[in-house]
Amino acid sequence: MAGARCGMRRDHLIPSTLRAGALGAGMMVLALGTGSLVHAQSYPSKPVRIIVPYPPGGGVDVVARVVGRRLTESLGQPVLIENRGGAAGVVGADIVAKSPPDGYTIGLMTSSLLMSPALQKMPYDTAKDFAPIILFATVSNILLVHPSLPAKSLQELVRLARERPGELTHGTSGTGSVPHLMMELLRTMIRFDIVHVAYKGNAQAINDLMGGHITMHISSMLSATPYVKSGRLRAIAVTSGKRSRIAPQVPTMAESGAPGYDVTSLWGFLAQGQTPPDIIHRLNGEIGKILRVPEVNEQLTGLGAEISGAGPQEYGAMIRAELAKWPKVVAAAKIKAD
Repeated sequence: MAGARCGMRRDHLIPSTLRAGALGAGMMVLALGTGSLVHAQSYPSKPVRIIVPYPPGGGVDVVARVVGRRLTESLGQPVLIENRGGAAGVVGADIVAKSPPDGYTIGLMTSSLLMSPALQKMPYDTAKDFAPIILFATVSNILLVHPSLPAKSLQELVRLARERPGELTHGTSGTGSVPHLMMELLRTMIRFDIVHVAYKGNAQAINDLMGGHITMHISSMLSATPYVKSGRLRAIAVTSGKRSRIAPQVPTMAESGAPGYDVTSLWGFLAQGQTPPDIIHRLNGEIGKILRVPEVNEQLTGLGAEISGAGPQEYGAMIRAELAKWPKVVAAAKIKAD
């Protein structure tokens, strides 16, 4: 009885305003938790769009459409592909960065998103305005030369460039493009002198290389493989840290005289930076399932891609590492944006 009276006194000493505040806080936590659960269960309730920051027909576009078809089935809502090319991917990326953080606009981005900030001010903060969903795949690039060039390895190519300074030319898809920065990274690791020739696209550079108008070009495996197989171009080395499954006979840069060189294009899905974690988790799980479909695996391998599946944390760490790496390359090579 005494204990009961004592308890009543303690309760009596708690001000009514504090009791009301505690009750309100508890109800708020309950409401937030319930809201998150409802949010997770209701998503998606309308069509989802995938922004592809490049024109139709390329490797990134093909991947987006493969994923889009299967996501339509698994999410139960139409998944629409929207090609918004321009400014080396910046136009499409900006759409994702400025979209509502609700998971209804996601983007399939490549490494150009992570290289561009090293060259110019972006209309968004790359580190903060995107939420990693999943690293879909990594894609190697390949260094090509004209078959008439008397160099069949990277070491022979570098030796030739040193013997003929200022004569050998390197064609790219533009100043500050992925091939341009890949070559400049190589030149900072093993010094040699070549002349940069900037084109408006990869196709023009490859055509001029086949015509003998330029000496070398770094291209995606997807674009290069047919020409290498036909003998119209010679493969010197791949940019990845390990050999490509679709061209296992071609050595890596690291094997060929540039120890530590390892650059692959990251193809990953991103959402707006403030997208709720439950939606990121849902999308990660659904896209991860698609990666494990044998037919999809086969299609991606045919594009020269290596399946990844790295989740938000691991993919996010890769993004931060890339954002830290390329400003150093740009500074060392004294590259200025056009």
